[in-house]
Amino acid sequence: MVHRPLRKPSLPELSARSYDRWLGELEERLADPGCDRYELCREVLSDIHYPGLANYEDLVADPATSAATRAALLALDPHHVSLEPEYYHEIDTERYARVKPLLWLWQSFDRSPLGGGNVDVAIRFRRMLAQHVFGRCGKNFKCFQFVEFSFGYNMEVGDDVVVHRHVLLDDRGGIVLGNKVSVADYANIYSHTHALADQEDVTDAQVVLEDGVRITYHATVLAGVHVGEQAIVGAGAVLTKDAKPWHLYLGVPAKPVRVKPNAPPEITGSSEPPAG
Repeated sequence: MVHRPLRKPSLPELSARSYDRWLGELEERLADPGCDRYELCREVLSDIHYPGLANYEDLVADPATSAATRAALLALDPHHVSLEPEYYHEIDTERYARVKPLLWLWQSFDRSPLGGGNVDVAIRFRRMLAQHVFGRCGKNFKCFQFVEFSFGYNMEVGDDVVVHRHVLLDDRGGIVLGNKVSVADYANIYSHTHALADQEDVTDAQVVLEDGVRITYHATVLAGVHVGEQAIVGAGAVLTKDAKPWHLYLGVPAKPVRVKPNAPPEITGSSEPPAG
């Protein structure tokens, strides 16, 4: 294996300065306890998707505005959008009302030319929103595009956490991500489960990923699972039970197959021999 740390590409001065100014203005508004987050969301999405649009309310009220245009304009305002978690029975309506406009802004931003794969500004933008959405968010949180949450406010995130593209973090029962946790593309982490006999019989159970855990491509972690520090859940695996620290888990259902070569002596000395 070749050690290949990430490069640090530089942006042109114009874009770097523009991004800094825009994000600085947004952060200043969000820091204001009196900030109307619904209005902020609508304004930001209007600016991103319809640059120069200065008469939003007039267009919505104008009888000459087509039904499709009016519907598209209304969808910029979270008041006029229903999100899936609002249908969940255990929602805390007061807490969700605070984060809903930021979750809608996050999702809609990802589907814009400014967001999406525009790595530098998009990661900084999501990091800023995460500070106001999650129950706790540590330093250097890095989140790529098309990551979705349930409530958002049941997320507890440590330092230097990385979440890659198209990840589902279902925090209905709560998700805790320790320091330096990495969740790879298309992974799913669930914190609720349905009874076999009745789909409406739902149990919430917190998921905990301790420091240094890696959930790799297309892997799934089910509700209530506790993953020990530095463990790895391999590509496509489905983890249904607690995972031991420093172990690699593979398969469906996932089972421990080996200990990481850099595991401390107290782990290697007590570990079971690799499966197979």
